Amino acid sequence: MSAPRTAAAAPPVARIGDIDVLRGCALLGILLINAQLMAGPAVALGGGAGSGLADRGAAWATTALVSGKFYLLFSFLLGYGFTVQRRSAERAGVAFATRHLRRTAALFVLGLVHAVLLFPGDILMTYAALGLVLFALRDVRPRRLLRIAAVLLVSLAALLLAYGLLALALERTQGLAAPAADTGAAYRGGPGSIVRTNIELLPRFLGANVLHSADLLAALLAGLAAGKRRVLAGPGPRPVLLRRVVALGLPLGLAGGAFVAVCTHGPLEGGWFFVGQAAGVLTAPALTAAYACGVLLLVRVPAGRGIGATLAPAGRMSLTNYLAQSLALALVFTGYGLGLYGRVGTTTVLLGCLFLYAAQLALSALLSRHRRSGPAEFLLRAATRGGLPRRARWTPGAHHS
Repeated sequence: MSAPRTAAAAPPVARIGDIDVLRGCALLGILLINAQLMAGPAVALGGGAGSGLADRGAAWATTALVSGKFYLLFSFLLGYGFTVQRRSAERAGVAFATRHLRRTAALFVLGLVHAVLLFPGDILMTYAALGLVLFALRDVRPRRLLRIAAVLLVSLAALLLAYGLLALALERTQGLAAPAADTGAAYRGGPGSIVRTNIELLPRFLGANVLHSADLLAALLAGLAAGKRRVLAGPGPRPVLLRRVVALGLPLGLAGGAFVAVCTHGPLEGGWFFVGQAAGVLTAPALTAAYACGVLLLVRVPAGRGIGATLAPAGRMSLTNYLAQSLALALVFTGYGLGLYGRVGTTTVLLGCLFLYAAQLALSALLSRHRRSGPAEFLLRAATRGGLPRRARWTPGAHHS
């Protein structure tokens, strides 16, 4: 007699294509920022070996156009995905609380390993902690979620502005704190030296993540609100709405990004750095929204559908690609591989990012012919569901949905 069909065998919720496309797009922005951090403290400021006008211009443009924008997009999508996972658990007839706690615990452990071995600027641990807040607010109405998000952004901006004005009043000249002078030698050393340095720098990065957890949480809550209203389901937002967001968000976001760059790279210096950060907190969401809506508009026209088809596989494997980026960068900049930490300029780093991203798009497309997700997603899903299903293995020859 065959076993009865259980609720756990219910068909999975279909993936939403726009989410995959936007995640694939966000991966490039995250790579551009993380690569500069992993290449050395001077790279993000346009310095580094043999730096010149092109490097300073590249750093300025990255700060204005990229910094602080794509983690917001990724956070929004994570919040949206929370609602998809909840519906999936309900369809399967399993307790969502248990699944979510397992998922956040696995994400935290994965982030800790990532931070210690590869990159102390890991964001996964922060997402795991904020995931608990997201769960606590899961039943709040969308409009109230957006109000909470707005309060978080205004509060963080006010805090940064107050600190910046105080720094200006006290004539403080230091903006960004630079790592110790021997960091380069430590990162160009052996594995033990790299791990020790990552552990030493981890509190500093965690402190920055705690400070900016307010705007990350705001983006998560905005995504949760959008997911409750199924904004990206079906045909998605109407083109007229997408164009309106681009028209309003682009000028505001670009102006804010330019001001942040001026306060970070000069001529405004010292306490102006924090004033610029305050402006960025308020205007970065506008540019992030404009980017996202612009991408959605692009992939809806015949000429842009190929772009969407190229981005979507990488987005389905976003966790795997995020970790693979750190691994590749560590092999280039630390003693794990070439040891080029502090020895290349900003322009070279950014060009290298484009090659790495192109390779990830190609490999993701190739892998997606056999798998719906990458190995990191497979392991996270297994942890979320309490273990590997019977006979389940992550092998290229099997299709896993």
